[in-house]
Amino acid sequence: MSEDKNDKSVDSKYIQQHLANERTFLAWIRTAIAIIGVGFLVTNMHFTMRYTTSEAVDYLAHVIGLASVGVGILTIILATVSYFKKHISINNQTFRTSRITLVFVGVLVIIIALVFGIYFLML
Repeated sequence: MSEDKNDKSVDSKYIQQHLANERTFLAWIRTAIAIIGVGFLVTNMHFTMRYTTSEAVDYLAHVIGLASVGVGILTIILATVSYFKKHISINNQTFRTSRITLVFVGVLVIIIALVFGIYFLML
């Protein structure tokens, strides 16, 4: 049984939107990898270089590393959930932007940046 060329899937009607959704998802994945990488970098540099022997600064370096990994993983989870929700809403033509996710991840990144600032002030 041959398939008729006019039989198109719902996804194929919105190819551009789905491709944009995939690019956005991959951008969020790159962002998550960068967040995790910066956390590892700071933690690794701190314990390799031994800038200080203060327990508070050592603790802060651990917090930065763990928080960066946590925010990175959370970013990947939220990006994945958002990708699948957008996929469905594009096909149903009910797409709405996900402001809450953007604000939530943005606030978490700002908090990590503030902790970075405190860490560098304590050195």
